[in-house]
Amino acid sequence: MEDRRPQDIAAERFERSAEELEMAARHLRVAGKHMRDREVPRACAHAFAARGHMITASRLMDENAVLHASKSVAAGD
Repeated sequence: MEDRRPQDIAAERFERSAEELEMAARHLRVAGKHMRDREVPRACAHAFAARGHMITASRLMDENAVLHASKSVAAGD
């Protein structure tokens, strides 16, 4: 297996984060519709799904932050 560059790994995580956030937005729009229609359980199910996608996106961003920190050099020393 070939080694992947850190930039490629980070780029893939950014793209996956964007996909997760787009899914979250879709779920939230559906949750809003269900709530307006007084379908509270369905609204809540979509809201929780949205939150799950947001958590996944956040974790991917955290992984990128850790990767970035491992490659960073402190300035001014």
